[in-house]
Amino acid sequence: MAAGRHSAVCRRRAARNFNLMQWSVRLMKVPETFETTVSIDTLRDKTILLTGASGFVGKVVLEKLLRCVGGNGRIFLLMRGNRRFPSAEDRLYHEVLQSSLFDKLKSEQGAEFLENCLKKLHCLEGHLTQPLFGLDHETFAATAFSLDLIINAAASVDFREPLDDALKTNTLALDSLIDFSKFTPHCPLIHVSTCYVHGHHAGFCQEGNVVAFSGDLPLLDTGYVDTDAVVSSLQSRINVLYATISDIDERQAALVDLGLEVANAYGWNDTYTFTKWLGEQRLLNALQGRALTVLRPSIIESVLKDPTPGWIEGLKVADAVIMAYAREHVMLFPGRPSASIDIIPVDYVANSILISAAEALNAPCQHRFYQCGSSAENPVTLKTLIKLVRKASTTPGSGLDRLFPRQPKKSFVMVPAPLFKLITDGGLNYERWNYRLRKTLGLSSSKRALMKMETTVRLAVVFAFYTTQRYTFDNSELLALADRLSPADRAAFPVSTADIDWAHYLGNIHLSGLNNFALKPRPKKPEEPKLLRRVDKAH
Repeated sequence: MAAGRHSAVCRRRAARNFNLMQWSVRLMKVPETFETTVSIDTLRDKTILLTGASGFVGKVVLEKLLRCVGGNGRIFLLMRGNRRFPSAEDRLYHEVLQSSLFDKLKSEQGAEFLENCLKKLHCLEGHLTQPLFGLDHETFAATAFSLDLIINAAASVDFREPLDDALKTNTLALDSLIDFSKFTPHCPLIHVSTCYVHGHHAGFCQEGNVVAFSGDLPLLDTGYVDTDAVVSSLQSRINVLYATISDIDERQAALVDLGLEVANAYGWNDTYTFTKWLGEQRLLNALQGRALTVLRPSIIESVLKDPTPGWIEGLKVADAVIMAYAREHVMLFPGRPSASIDIIPVDYVANSILISAAEALNAPCQHRFYQCGSSAENPVTLKTLIKLVRKASTTPGSGLDRLFPRQPKKSFVMVPAPLFKLITDGGLNYERWNYRLRKTLGLSSSKRALMKMETTVRLAVVFAFYTTQRYTFDNSELLALADRLSPADRAAFPVSTADIDWAHYLGNIHLSGLNNFALKPRPKKPEEPKLLRRVDKAH
């Protein structure tokens, strides 16, 4: 009990220190004297390195660079082949340029689309996690010297990833970007992070450096965390698991558990957000005096406006819960109906990246932080999201046949986290006992109920944090930056969520996008030949 009280006191003290630090940063901040207008045209004719171009955000950034910026600049894409497409060029063509996201650009350029892409796009066949991206030193240096701008949109967005893999992708892979910047010290780096690096901090989370919520992390004289020391300590624990667990699946599970344990201990919900925060600290310390912009989106969802409303790839944070409800896997979930679920359309994220890049190219070298979310301007609650999903599932002729192959019969109930744990612990124990007993007695046994309960618990572990949050992500700096755009650029590259109609976006655009882009058509049951049907009737 004493330990629990001590832990609570430590958390309150950490939260108080966090708020004091954030206010002191705001008071001590020296205003920029370089408050000129910002123009997207600054990006024209520039040589840009884009990582993560095959990913969700990276594709949208690339499409906007090709369609909206123009000029004779070059775009280097760090890519590698995969099992399906062995070369980076093949993968670029099939997985990126053939995406329906580029249909608008194709319709504008017609037969010249592919030729124009080949002129501007250059694949760097490399790997994010290898030293120098796996390139030879000459190629690495030549590319670095030619760059005007680096946009890092690559990440591993897996909330339950093995700790060693998450560290490689979200933290250590940034060393090659740091090396690029050493070759060209005036080349700005736009690093896409996440608002959720704020971890378990509560309240109004400002656009600035984030200190650890709890735990004893070593600090450097610069005030940033010594990420080398942290990674070394974590690597020692990783090495123990490799030395003591020979079974690959068991070891992977142990590495997942270790990542969650460490993240929770230091004040983060999951391995992804913890390793992204470590990545921020690594960049901030290594690139002092250099142009670095850290851009943090919240929960990124489908395109709102441009180029293709509703376009989305895969299922995101909110979508996993929507799908579980649509498939009736989850009827019970921990969360606060009044909690803000901070959603931001992916085109708004891409717009934020591009306008912050345009600013960094002409402004003095310094560190900047921008947060791209909706909770500060136009919050949408979890209750509203659930209401819209329920309405869509019961609306005849909604055209959501892939999302709702049949109308869910059960409602979606939000309960406090402690009550959820009590219910699911009891339910899991009962279902496991019932399944084993029936199997032992030779009775018919189905894993359906057990699997449904286990799905609920797994989803809860990953996503409950995002449905119970008690903070607001400040985006005032981003809005101030947007105010420096010309009226034409501000209209073409919106970042403010103030005017988003959530009922229209979530209920119409987003759910239709999930149905049309993220979900494959359900296979139809083959029809019985007419002759066989006649034979059956005859008998």
